[in-house]
Amino acid sequence: MDKNKNHVISDVCEGSPAEAAGIKAGDIFLKLNGEEIEDIFDYRYKILVPHIDMTVLRGDEELSFSFDKDEDEDVGIEFENGLMDEYRRCKNNCIFCFIDQMPPGMRETLYFKDDDQRLSFLQGNYVTLTNLSDKDVDRIIKYRMEPINISFQTTNPELRCMMLHNRFAGEALKIADKLYEAGIVMNGQIVLCKGVNDGAELRRTIEDLMKYLPVLESVSVVPVGLSKYREGLYPLEPFNHDDAEAVIDLIEEYQKKAYAEHGLHFIHASDEWYILAGREMPEEERYDGYLQYENGVGMIRLMINEFEEAFEKDRIKGLRKVFMKPYECTVVTGRLAYPYIKKFADMVMAEYPKIKVDVVAIRNDFFGEMITVSGLLTGGDIIKQLKEHGHYKEVLLPRNVLKADEDIFLDDVKLTELEDALQVKCKIVQSSGRGMLASFMGRKLKD
Repeated sequence: MDKNKNHVISDVCEGSPAEAAGIKAGDIFLKLNGEEIEDIFDYRYKILVPHIDMTVLRGDEELSFSFDKDEDEDVGIEFENGLMDEYRRCKNNCIFCFIDQMPPGMRETLYFKDDDQRLSFLQGNYVTLTNLSDKDVDRIIKYRMEPINISFQTTNPELRCMMLHNRFAGEALKIADKLYEAGIVMNGQIVLCKGVNDGAELRRTIEDLMKYLPVLESVSVVPVGLSKYREGLYPLEPFNHDDAEAVIDLIEEYQKKAYAEHGLHFIHASDEWYILAGREMPEEERYDGYLQYENGVGMIRLMINEFEEAFEKDRIKGLRKVFMKPYECTVVTGRLAYPYIKKFADMVMAEYPKIKVDVVAIRNDFFGEMITVSGLLTGGDIIKQLKEHGHYKEVLLPRNVLKADEDIFLDDVKLTELEDALQVKCKIVQSSGRGMLASFMGRKLKD
C-alpha cells in the first residue's frame, strides 16, 4: 500500500475514457496493462496504446477496468502527486548552496534540496547529474526528457568534486557526453564563486562546454548568492565591479565565437553582472530568445523593451492623459532592479502629471544586504521599511515575492497581514513591462 501512496487519483475528467469506464477520484492506481508504474513518465508513455487494462484500489478492494481509446488520447486521470513518486534529495554539500545559508525556523519545504532530473524537465530545475543511475540516463533518453537543465559549475573534475563536496561529481560529467550523443537538448548553469571557478577555470569550462553545441543550447553564469547566515560554511567573497567587468569581457569574447560558428551566443552573463559593472544590458538579439530567462538572464532587457514599447503606444494615444483619473501608488522592489523601476516611474510621471509613483528599494535585512533580488524579499522587511519610509499609498508588489500557489511571503507573513500592518491596499504587479505600466497608472492590464 505504501508503495502506491503517490498514485492517488485526485480527479477524473468529465467525458474521459476513465470516467466512462467507472474509475473515480480517490481510487489508488495500482497497475496499467499488468505493469506497475514508477512515475508520471512511465504512466504517460504506457497509456499511448489503444487498449487499457487498469487496476485500482478502492477501499480494501482491488478493481479492474478495461476500455478502448484512440492511441494518442489521454485517459483523463489526474493524480494528487503530479510526479507520482517522491522527489529526489540532493546528495551534495555544495560550497555555494543557498539553502545552507537559510536561517532556522522557516517552513520545512524551504529546506528541501532537490536534485531530480524529472523536475528539470517538468519545472526547469537544475540538476548536478550526481543523482543519476544508468537506468535514469536511459529513461531520459527513452522518454526524451528535454530540455534538461544541468548545473555544471566547472568541467574540471577535481574542482567539481571539491565544489559539490561529492567524490563522484567529476565522474558524473560524463553523463553529459551520453546526453549529447543521444541528442537530448540541454541548458547549463555555472554558479561562479570568486577565487574558485572563475578566471582561467571559467575559460576552461566555457571552452569544454562549447564542444556540446548546439545540443547544449545555452549556459548562464550567475554570481553566488551570499546571505548573512554563513557561519561554518566555506569562506566565499562577494564579487566587485572589476570582477564583473572581467566576467563580462570573457563571456562576450566567447559569445562572438559561438555565434560565428553555431548561430547561438550560447554563454550568457546574468543581469547582476551588468548592474555590478555599471554596463548597459545587452541588446535583445544576444539572448537567443531568452533561453535563460528564469535564471536571471535577460529579465531586465525584456522588461525595458516591453515597458518602453507599451509606454510609447500609450503616449501616442494622446487624449488618454486628458481624461485620466489621479492615481498615487508606492512600488516595492529589490535593490537590484530599483534603478530601472525608478526610471519607468519617472517616465510615467513626466508624461502623466496626475500620476504619482513612489519607488522604494527594500533592503534585505532578513537574508543580508548582499541579497538584492525582489524574489527573496520578506513581508517583515517590507512592513518595517515602508513604515520607516513614512509616506506610502496603495502598495504594488512584484509577483515573485509570494509563494507560487499562495499569497504568503518567505517569512510566512500573509499578504492580508501586510495590508493590515500597513493599513493600505496591496496589489500584485505582473512582471511584464505592459503589466507594470498599467499598474503604475492604476489600470488593469487589457489583453
